Amino acid sequence: MVEYDHKKILYTIRRLYRRNSKITLYKVINKMHPSQMANVYRYLHPLERINIFKYIIRMDGVGEFIKELDESLIKEIFASIKSDEISIILKKMPAEDIAELIEDLSEPISQKIQELLNKKELLEVEEVLQYEDESAGRIMSHEFMAFNSQLTIEQARNRFKEYGEDIEMPFYLYVVDIDTNKMIGVLSLRQLLLHDEKKTLKDIMEKDFIYVNPEDDQEKVANIVSEYNYLALPVLNENQKLIGIITVDDVMDVIREEATEDMLQMAGAGDDEDILLKPIVENAKTRFPWLMPSWIGGILAMCIISFFEGFMTQHLILASFIPIVIGMGGNIGTQTSTIIVRGIATGHVNINEFYKVIFKEIRVGMTLGLIYGILLGFLVFLLVENYNILQTSLVGEEFGLTVGISIFLSMLIGCAVASIIPILLYKMNRDPAIATGPFVTTSIDILGVLVYFLIASLSSFLLLSIFSRNISPSKSVKLNLASI
Repeated sequence: MVEYDHKKILYTIRRLYRRNSKITLYKVINKMHPSQMANVYRYLHPLERINIFKYIIRMDGVGEFIKELDESLIKEIFASIKSDEISIILKKMPAEDIAELIEDLSEPISQKIQELLNKKELLEVEEVLQYEDESAGRIMSHEFMAFNSQLTIEQARNRFKEYGEDIEMPFYLYVVDIDTNKMIGVLSLRQLLLHDEKKTLKDIMEKDFIYVNPEDDQEKVANIVSEYNYLALPVLNENQKLIGIITVDDVMDVIREEATEDMLQMAGAGDDEDILLKPIVENAKTRFPWLMPSWIGGILAMCIISFFEGFMTQHLILASFIPIVIGMGGNIGTQTSTIIVRGIATGHVNINEFYKVIFKEIRVGMTLGLIYGILLGFLVFLLVENYNILQTSLVGEEFGLTVGISIFLSMLIGCAVASIIPILLYKMNRDPAIATGPFVTTSIDILGVLVYFLIASLSSFLLLSIFSRNISPSKSVKLNLASI
């Protein structure tokens, strides 16, 4: 295995470029894997990228190189190259990748790409574009091996030798009915090689197979491939005819994209994986709306605190525990929403029985809230009563009970809100990942502060009432005399 040193290769390419060592530079670039070259290309300066791409375009894997690049870099390349160079790239790209280019690039460049395609290529691209974005139809490949069921193994082997070199994923052979042209089975390359050549494909094919429809979500396809460890999945239309396949490398791209998108959304940073490459103003513009819920939530929390200003003035120590109350609720809420979102994505959350998931998370919140509530409540009681570290007019029982119950309710509410919102969003056909981050944490913070002060006010009122009823007149006189 050849070790890949990113920094060393970057330094070498830059040095050769500055020395104008064209032949050596081309040799170095041509020996690199397209994904490695794409990774190095990101760190070049804009002028370096424009000039060095003249060598990259001569690579056999330039199509794969383009696919591996961030959207902003692809736009930069197509904005700077000529029509004949665009044609070279298009000849080395499958229809599904060209379709993605047409959608992502500006209108003039997209139009130019369509004009450079021949009639057959254009039809293939248009066929891909008819499917919705992030569907199986968008990522399927039209390069596959399909044989009629009546062929002998010997005949199939000969055809494989003739056409197999041009097929992207030749490990599976798909069998179709000779009369209806419907897919009826599948066999592996191993089966083709090991069985008697006089047998027909119908004799050795696997009749039970898993397939997807072109309208299926790409995330669903990724889950099937990862669950069954397939190298490829057939895509069948409504008439059970084979129209394409989805390969494992396409699925890996989907998994990476979906994971990146979910991470950014859960962090409240949008869903653009190219955000680091954007200018400061555009970067800030992307993140601005995602921070708005936090800003609004902060205003609402401030209003709640202001409403209880009179009570808090009498008991300033209450303010010290606001961070831990909202922090514990927010943290367990983030945990819950992340678990739920991931569970939905992997299929571990049964949406048809979502109430079971919600009730389970609520019970988890109650358990953890009870543990941390007792621990903090007891700690506060000791600090007030025994060590007098916390200076407050509240009695230890009251203060400990207030903080303990607040922690319990805050964590309970956090689990409830964080489990309900993602499932609700999924039911509404929205990405549940947006529930995490600002939306869940902000709502939990607001509810946590409100619950905290309500509990504090209520416990203070109740304990004061009980305390005043249980004090005898003589004790009251003694207390008044003692206070003089």
